[in-house]
Amino acid sequence: MKNRRPLIAGNWKMYKTIPEAVQTAKTLLDIVKYEKDTDIMIAPTFTALSSVNTIIQDSNIGLGAQNIFWETEGAYTGEISPDMLLSAGCKYVIIGHSERRQYFNETDETVNKKIKAALQAELIPVFCIGETENERKLKKTFSVLDNQIKKGLKDFSTNDVNNLVIAYEPVWAIGTGLTATKEQAQEAHNYIRNLLNELFGKDIANGLRILYGGSVKPNNIKSLMEMEDIDGALVGGASLDAESFAKIIKFNKN
Repeated sequence: MKNRRPLIAGNWKMYKTIPEAVQTAKTLLDIVKYEKDTDIMIAPTFTALSSVNTIIQDSNIGLGAQNIFWETEGAYTGEISPDMLLSAGCKYVIIGHSERRQYFNETDETVNKKIKAALQAELIPVFCIGETENERKLKKTFSVLDNQIKKGLKDFSTNDVNNLVIAYEPVWAIGTGLTATKEQAQEAHNYIRNLLNELFGKDIANGLRILYGGSVKPNNIKSLMEMEDIDGALVGGASLDAESFAKIIKFNKN
């Protein structure tokens, strides 16, 4: 029986102006403000972070960012430092999302640097991993996950990863309407947990939360959450609508 506290996280990607983000946050907070059994995170765009924080600060919704840079300051035009995220009110940061890897040439090595920087700033990294459709067809899912975790967490100690969150997102299921079956998702999550056990020991492996991401909807969240090694969800499209996202957050009340 798992005793890890669920985390339902919303990745708003490149959607919502500041007023739209604020309104969505207000509506969401009205619906879920009394939820006590599940951790909640929303990750608006950088421009909306501070404004959204004024709505959700001191509430049960945590603020997340969608990316981070590994230096504290400097001549890095367009980048955002850990301290900047903290000053905007962030508690979480998404790192290594497949869209960052696909469109912005992020590598396992840069992901490793970003996770280190986030942890040093006491931000909670949501470390994204997952295989493409072609890699799954070629039965490379486990080798891809193995590679991404070992390189992404290279030179980390047991103490370093205490506050880490991992998000398994099969790339073929992101924004496609396709969802891994609960059995496929559980198989991948179980593999990840066993690998964490090898790398960092049983206590870390049993305590670390592993989220599923990939076309999570109100109608499939409950069956996913019934799986032993699935501890929550990183939700894309369905998090953009407050009512839809609230139904996912309240998965155990549906």
